[in-house]
Amino acid sequence: MLQLHVIASGSKGNAAIIKDSAAEAALLIDCGICKRDLIAGCVGAGVDPASLTDILITHDHSDHTKGLGVAVRGLTKLGAQVTIHASPAVRAVSGPVEEALGTEGVSFHPFRAGDALSAGGMQVHVFRTSHDAVESFGFRVEGEGEGWAKDTLGYLTDTGCVTPEAHDALQGVRLLALEANHDVQMLREGSYPYLLKQRILSDRGHLSNDQAAAELDQLLSCLGGTMLEQVVAMHVSQENNLYLQAQEALAQVLALHQHPASASVAKQKTPISLI
Repeated sequence: MLQLHVIASGSKGNAAIIKDSAAEAALLIDCGICKRDLIAGCVGAGVDPASLTDILITHDHSDHTKGLGVAVRGLTKLGAQVTIHASPAVRAVSGPVEEALGTEGVSFHPFRAGDALSAGGMQVHVFRTSHDAVESFGFRVEGEGEGWAKDTLGYLTDTGCVTPEAHDALQGVRLLALEANHDVQMLREGSYPYLLKQRILSDRGHLSNDQAAAELDQLLSCLGGTMLEQVVAMHVSQENNLYLQAQEALAQVLALHQHPASASVAKQKTPISLI
């Protein structure tokens, strides 16, 4: 069975661990937090930091990459053999990625949308998202097995809309990490500058609670919607949203479908695990 451990999620830093309980290795998605918090998150989740063999980078923004260099050096000192997976375009503009790749023994594996990767003992399918980064991506992660017996996880954050590729990749997953960044009214009435509000609301910004709920509604209506067991709201803004609002937006959709899955919310400083 796959496990998702969200160590941090929000505009101040992001990092999540995915592990197949049947495998010794694990993978890390993004590292916008310090080494201390990463190691503490591993310990709290019962994951050996040295088992983090692969790091996937969604995009180049600093809240997803700023801790990468120091964290990778720390992991290698603990015995981890690390491969960093990122698109060539993201690598080209990301100082933290280049810093991490300067660590002895750390390797680089480029990917593009549509690729299938082997990482952390799992299969990872890469899909494009829509964000104001040089490039941005989400992931469908699959454990061992065949067909519907294969455990699956969908991971979608930092996108202003749900691309067709993303929607297809998220169908039939058991665990779903889905961005619910802002409440539209709170954002529009809040203190952010006008241009920043427009950026967040755009198709290259972030998903709102309503957009996340609409996508969940569509996924539950698709073939495989009954497979979902847990959905977690991701990248929730501490200025333009409330954790409870983001969670309830997803929970209301589940209730409408009379679906038994649970809805939770990932926070900036309090790790959460989906198993």
